[in-house]
Amino acid sequence: MAQRSSSGRGGTATRTRRQGGDRTPNTPRISESEIARMRVDDLRGQLRRHGVSGISALRKPELVKTLVKTLRAGGAGRRGSGPAGRAASTKKAGTAGRTTGAARRSASGAARTGRSTSRSVRSSQLISSLQDRPERLGRSLVTTSHDVIRRWARERGAKPATVSGTERAGRIGVLTFNMPGYRESSRIREITWDEWFHTFDLRKLNLIYQEQMRDGRQSNFFRTESPDREDG
Repeated sequence: MAQRSSSGRGGTATRTRRQGGDRTPNTPRISESEIARMRVDDLRGQLRRHGVSGISALRKPELVKTLVKTLRAGGAGRRGSGPAGRAASTKKAGTAGRTTGAARRSASGAARTGRSTSRSVRSSQLISSLQDRPERLGRSLVTTSHDVIRRWARERGAKPATVSGTERAGRIGVLTFNMPGYRESSRIREITWDEWFHTFDLRKLNLIYQEQMRDGRQSNFFRTESPDREDG
């Protein structure tokens, strides 16, 4: 009898493992394999939504473990958190089934996306706060954070500006920066930060930029870009 009972329990356990797959304990709706397939930027976005800090330097395996641990601790119960929560939230918004990286970034409040989001935005590392750091030298970055943009400009002595002659119906034209020894032109007209950011947000722009070149030198590269291909 004992042998049959033991065998029966073993068979039940085997069936349970097969049915549950690699779902994390206590969180049956969350699949570790699904989390492991997420992009690095998406993992960081999910962790930030749960209030987890100090993740900028973590590599993907560590990010996966941290997110699993966070969800296991109760984060999966929040609306819109984790793969299952994100799907439910997306369905309520009338966009069920959208599981691309761009959609996940948009849902997490990261880079602005649209019908014509460029490859540059998709491939750049998201910097959403002053605590975030580039993963490596020469990394292409993207941000919409006013604080991040101000700091980047301040470190280079850059002033908010626009390109004269690109105005439309009295509105500010193409956004740029007036940078000492860089892009000096009679067409560059300085404006206030309030004007710059008002236009930046009104046009739903992203700032694509670099902090450093691959050799470690400071980089002045930047451009504003709209997911709908409007001029920056």
